[in-house]
Amino acid sequence: MISIFAPEGIGEVTADTDLAAVIVDAVAADPAGPLTDGDILVVTSKIVSKAEARRLPAEHRMEAILAESTATVARRGPMRIVRTRHGLTIAAAGVDNSNVDPDSVLLLPLDPDASAKSLRCALRDRYGVSVGVIISDTAGRAWRIGQTDHAIGSSGVRVLDRYDGRTDPYGNELQVTAVAVADEVAAAADLAKSKLGGRPVAVVRGLSAHLSDGPTDTAASDLIRIAEEDLFGRGSRESVLEAILVAHGRGDQFEEVIDHPDGALADAVLSAIEVDGDRATLVRALVVAAVQGSGHRPESGS
Repeated sequence: MISIFAPEGIGEVTADTDLAAVIVDAVAADPAGPLTDGDILVVTSKIVSKAEARRLPAEHRMEAILAESTATVARRGPMRIVRTRHGLTIAAAGVDNSNVDPDSVLLLPLDPDASAKSLRCALRDRYGVSVGVIISDTAGRAWRIGQTDHAIGSSGVRVLDRYDGRTDPYGNELQVTAVAVADEVAAAADLAKSKLGGRPVAVVRGLSAHLSDGPTDTAASDLIRIAEEDLFGRGSRESVLEAILVAHGRGDQFEEVIDHPDGALADAVLSAIEVDGDRATLVRALVVAAVQGSGHRPESGS
């Protein structure tokens, strides 16, 4: 049987907070406590970021987003879906001002897998308890409305359960199924923590079979799809713009072009590829169609 509980008593976390000690005390005080061997601890990335002093003044939010990004996947007005230096594809590079004072923003942990490993080792070495640790964050899904939590850091958890080679009840051999265990655990834990409940940690009990002390599938980074297998590396509009630029040998100018507002995208592309006449007319039509197709009406003059 699987059980999940989110203890009270974590309180406000700062750079001086001993996360391992605070978590152990909070879990011990809960009726379902204490923390025991085989548990999986799901920790919201916000408190890890606070403990690691990943805080900036709110006026530096856009600078932080750009600094944490390696590529723009899609942009619609002020909203940016980017690929972070961690390899994650998320809105605003995970730079967020929720559950933090209004004058600040929080960046994601520098290395969430390392943070998870550090916390797990502290729990084992100082408190003698062997658990898995998942650091979770919230993300949207390309084909679904709403957000769910997923794993951005993990240690001691078999993040993927690979079914290839097994057979179903009808005798069919499975070939490609791999369950993202760490993501499913993170999402389930969020139901207990909730976004506004002031309970940033949850304990998931009953999944000890998914714990691992070996190097295989214990990092959340193992869940990131490599570029060669990513069928959706750009948004619909962005794919068109990138294709035009690459075809004219200007693929390196994508990030500069995509920063222009909707009404200036066509001019920005034409400036980058330096074409005129009928070809310029065709390119402008393609860009305008891409903007309209993404659900945004182009501004006058585009």
